[in-house]
Amino acid sequence: MSMGMRPACEPVPDHEQKKRALGYLWEAWAEARLDGVDEDCLAQASLFTALAELVSTYGEDAAARYAEGLPSRIRNGEFSVDLRRQ
Repeated sequence: MSMGMRPACEPVPDHEQKKRALGYLWEAWAEARLDGVDEDCLAQASLFTALAELVSTYGEDAAARYAEGLPSRIRNGEFSVDLRRQ
């Protein structure tokens, strides 16, 4: 087993799952950009997919409550990251 692998029966902590998920999304984003997909289109499709998943998992009311908190989080810089553009 490689160093980064865990046994299947051992749960992966939430923060580690989020880190892995973000890595997969960054890779998919980079691949789409290489295929010529516009970043604005990617962003809109990503938001749609994420919100659709939240609605599917938690329902429309819970997803709407979550989305209501986004403006202040955006303004507070929670989503401001150093995006390395190629």
